[in-house]
Amino acid sequence: DDVRRDGGFSIFYMGINTGAFFGPIVIGILGETIGWRYGFGIAGVGMTLGLVVLMMFRGELQGVGEPPVPAALKARTAVGLPLEWAIYAGAALCVLASWYLVGSQGAVGTLLVVASIVTIGSILYTAVAKLPRQERDRVFAALFLIALCPLFWALFEQTGSSLNLYTDQAVDRTILGWAIPASVFQSVNPFFIITLAPVFGALWVKLGQAGREPSAPFKFGIGLILVGAGFFALILGAPSAGLTPAIFVILLYAFHSAAELCFSPIGLSSMTRLSVKSMTGLMMGTWFLATAAGNFLAGLIAQATGGEGAGSAQVLEVYGRIGWFAIGVGVVVLLIAPFVNRLMHLDTLGEPEHALAGDTAIGEPAAAGVDTLGEQKPRY
Repeated sequence: DDVRRDGGFSIFYMGINTGAFFGPIVIGILGETIGWRYGFGIAGVGMTLGLVVLMMFRGELQGVGEPPVPAALKARTAVGLPLEWAIYAGAALCVLASWYLVGSQGAVGTLLVVASIVTIGSILYTAVAKLPRQERDRVFAALFLIALCPLFWALFEQTGSSLNLYTDQAVDRTILGWAIPASVFQSVNPFFIITLAPVFGALWVKLGQAGREPSAPFKFGIGLILVGAGFFALILGAPSAGLTPAIFVILLYAFHSAAELCFSPIGLSSMTRLSVKSMTGLMMGTWFLATAAGNFLAGLIAQATGGEGAGSAQVLEVYGRIGWFAIGVGVVVLLIAPFVNRLMHLDTLGEPEHALAGDTAIGEPAAAGVDTLGEQKPRY
């Protein structure tokens, strides 16, 4: 078991948020000052550049993600197309389906419920019927972490909906005579992720080397408490009359960013850490399914705040309720974290019969470098 795993995922997470930092600044200013067609157009340019970077540096992936049998992509499918082109066609159909689902809240909710029942039911059946005890316990521990995922993202994702509207309507955004567009505040969270991710990554590695690193469920509990505390930072800073100083919105983002670093990269790391090889993709997919459920719940919470035109008092009242709920759940998670940690059987994780999922395929030691060829796991 590599003690740099959580730290490595934190660095990976920092890279994602580099683009998330610049995106709202460029797109937000273009969209709010010139026109949203230009804002969304520049987003397309950014995605194209991302594809260019992938093609330029794909050799650094050391073959990870390449088809195991390239010739199989040329095989004809039942629809008459080669497998590769059938995949492209399926992706295009998924885009059209997503376009429909964006405006169909009821259909999205139904699909999430059905997909969750089928997916989790399949995982439970496999764990109970086919896995030995230690692997089964690890799957149960992973499912516990996944169960907390919708709650966290339902609260965290207020940043892109109700909090952004609150920032637009009830926050003093004027600095040196310039009214900062509300959308630019979406860059505050990525800024904190970029600056705090190396700190958290180094902290987890240092604590891991000293044998004092908190367990994954304990980190999740801390994350839930911090996301709840962030809402109270805004509530306590909001005046009874007039606009809220922007510093309190930034303080909320600071709490939520620290919470995110205790939650999201740790969750991604735990899914690869706890999964058996045959279930790695399924467990990762279930994690993102739970994230989708959290975003769906985030929309319902945003509706409860009243949406555009609602008074700030209503927004802060909802924030107070969900803040207390998050802190309460976080405290409960801290209390039961030792029991969940026992299910992970960390003492045998990494032995040959309990090899890490993807251990032979993924350049896992890639915590801080670019060229990982030849790197070896440290042995402590």
